[in-house]
Amino acid sequence: MRKEPTWRIPVGILALVAVLGLYALLVARAGDTIGTLPVLAQTLVYVVLGTIWLLPLRRFLIWMETGRWK
Repeated sequence: MRKEPTWRIPVGILALVAVLGLYALLVARAGDTIGTLPVLAQTLVYVVLGTIWLLPLRRFLIWMETGRWK
């Protein structure tokens, strides 16, 4: 258990907010194109895009806490 805070946590939080904000802007920009799809296809696209950002999150949080990627 660590006794002193590390620089990785505040930097990691700021990076996470910045990357998620950029990702949200990209998805919003694609909204016009996605909006032309049938409703069920739109639902599938938004479900996939809404969950895909979670894939790298586990390793990123581990890095924030330990400094290692595994």
